[in-house]
Order: sequence, then structure tokens, then C-alpha cells
Amino acid sequence: MQDTRAPLLSPVLIGGCIVIMVSFAIRASFGVFQIPIAEEFGWLRAEFSLAIAIQNLAWGVGQPIFGAIAEKFGDRKAMILGALTYAAGLVLSANAVTPGAHQFLEILVGFGIAGTGFGVILAMVGRAASDEHRSMALGIATAAGSMGQVIGAPTAEWLLSFMSWQNVFLVFAATIILVLAVLPMMRAPMASKAEIEESMGTILGKAFRDPSYTLIFLGFFSCGYQLAFITAHFPAFVAEMCGPILAGGVLHSVGITTTSALGAVAISLIGISNIAGTLFASWLGKRYSKKYLLAGIYTLRTLVAAAFILLPITPTSVVIFSIAMGSLWLATVPLTSGLVAYIYGLRYMGTLYGIVFFSHQLGSFLGVWLGGRMYDLTGDYTAVWWVGVGVGAFSAIVHLPVKERPLALRGGAHA
Repeated sequence: MQDTRAPLLSPVLIGGCIVIMVSFAIRASFGVFQIPIAEEFGWLRAEFSLAIAIQNLAWGVGQPIFGAIAEKFGDRKAMILGALTYAAGLVLSANAVTPGAHQFLEILVGFGIAGTGFGVILAMVGRAASDEHRSMALGIATAAGSMGQVIGAPTAEWLLSFMSWQNVFLVFAATIILVLAVLPMMRAPMASKAEIEESMGTILGKAFRDPSYTLIFLGFFSCGYQLAFITAHFPAFVAEMCGPILAGGVLHSVGITTTSALGAVAISLIGISNIAGTLFASWLGKRYSKKYLLAGIYTLRTLVAAAFILLPITPTSVVIFSIAMGSLWLATVPLTSGLVAYIYGLRYMGTLYGIVFFSHQLGSFLGVWLGGRMYDLTGDYTAVWWVGVGVGAFSAIVHLPVKERPLALRGGAHA
């Protein structure tokens, strides 16, 4: 049973933050390997980009699977399986010499991320937290993923300065195995007796028949599309489209002298701003309606993206956009996972959130793939930006009709 007096900083939250941070640090570093791998084998850039897109899709497919494994056989067994799968994908990728092999093996990496990422960990954190602290606990765990994104790419770049990319993959494989040392901390309480009495099939059936669950699923698509597109293509977009960095300016004085360097810094700014934005959204989620907060976040994303693409693209606008979009970046995750837990209960939160997260990863795959495809066809990213604006506005609208109260308390809905 859940302890209503449980403190915010529980062992489960601390251990979960460590697992998510390491898992996301490795995941966020894959873009750094594009050039070394392409140069070694003489591949087109699109070859390894497709591998990353497949990784995102496999992560989405694997999320509800690992959520179900955790709920059927135990959270920690799911984490162990996830870490072993992650490590196997990395070790095998270190020995892969064809584009097809890398693309296939990213399926293993994507499944590994699913087993050590949001679906499994947030479900544990949610059960371990009291009702009072749940929103903030989910936000802290999500912010740990953001910290992993901040440190992952620089760490990979540093390792590549004195070892091959193959050895970096092996180091990362060892690291994700070592993170299992936190397993003794990961003991989340069981669900309530009423929740245990209901089978997974019963809860899933009720959720699938509930229009609110469909709306949450559809709404999460744009989050994945926008985040993946920006992560994969924003540095190149800035390098090609941004105005020059003038000598004597603030950016030039701190060593950012090229638009290429600015593109890389922009991703870091997004990651840093995301930590504060996620925690603030979680604090708001404790006090206000989560569905209205989600609608507000998607509305702000839509306005920020539209303003950025309509106005001249300058170093200043890139910095402002990075901070603004970063503040809204993963702010949707604790609110969406918290909304699923509140409406459908904690017992099968991992599976239910995992299915919703699959929509996020479908968007991620489309954002990465469509960005490259449209650039090849048109020579710029303008059309892809406007698709992102459109789906963001759609997500803002579809959250408004969500019935934000437990399914069991709706008249006839739980019968």
C-alpha cells in the first residue's frame, strides 16, 4: 500500500533519477556518432539518421511491452532485462559494419531505453510517492532525463577525443550495466487491493473505451514530433539559415564564433532550460488542472515555433527560441503521466502510459524522417516546421475535452 506520508525524496525517486539520467545520457549522444561512423565507412548521412529514427520507433513499441513486463513479473526484473538489452545493442553495434546492421541493432537499443526509461521508472516513482508529492516526484524524475541529455553528448565527444567510437559504445554498455547497482533502492509499494483485483485486460479495456484516453494518446504525438525534429535537425538548420555572429557580441566573446557552434549550443540551452521548465510544470500540476496545463504548453509551443519561423533568424532569435522551447520541452511528460495515473489508477500505469508514449514515438520517428526527406526534396526545413506548428495546435485542442477525474467515479463508466 502507498504511504500517504511518504517524503518527496524517497530511495525509489533517487534511484530512478540515476537510472533515467544514465539511460538518457547514452541515448542523447547518438547524434555525436553520425560523422565518425559516416566517415569511417563512407556512408551517406541518411544511413545512420535512419538508425536513430528506428531507435525512437523501437523505444515507442517497447515502452508498453516493458510496462506490462514490470506489472506482470516485477519492476526490477523489467529494469534488468532493459539494461541487458540496451548493453547488448551497444556491444553488437560496436562490431557492426553495414548500415542495415546498425539500423537493425538500434531496435535492441530502443527496447533497452524502454526498459530503463520513463515508462517503467515513472510508474515506480508514481506508486512510491504520496498524492501530495506525486506530480513533483514525476517532474524530478523527468528532469533527471533532461540532465542526461545535457551531459550525454559532451561526454561522448570527450571520449571520442582519445578512443574510437566502437570503444565508446563499449564504455556506454558497461555503464548501463553498472547502473543496476541502484536496484536495492528500487522497491516501490504494491498497488491497492482494489487495483490488484482488476486484471490488466479489464483496465486496458476500460481505458480503450474511454474517449479521454484516446485524446491523451493523440495529443502526445506532437510532443514527439517537435522534440525529435528539433533534436535531429535544429543544429543543421541554425548552421545554414541563421544570420552571422558578429564580432564583439556576447556570443562571439564567449567563443561561439560560427553558426555551426551556435547550433550545438542551442541544443544544450534547450536541455538546461528544460530542467527548470519541467520542475515548474510539475509544481503547477500539483495545484491546477493537468489537461489545461497541457493545452497551455502545446499552445505556447505552437506560438513560439510560429514566431521563430516567421521572424528573421538571427543569433539572438536562436538563443531566445532555445530557452523558450526548452522551458516547454519535457514539461508535458510529468503532466501526461500524472494524468494517466490519476484517471486510470497506479496499478497498470506503466502499460497505460507506455501505450500513450507509443504515440509520442510515432511522432518522433516522423519528425526525424520527414525532416530529412523534406529537406532533400525542397532544400530547406520550412514545410516541416509548419507541420510541427499544426500538430502542436491540434494537441492543444484535443486535451480540452479530456474528463479529468478517476474513471471509477464517472457515472456508469466503471461498470
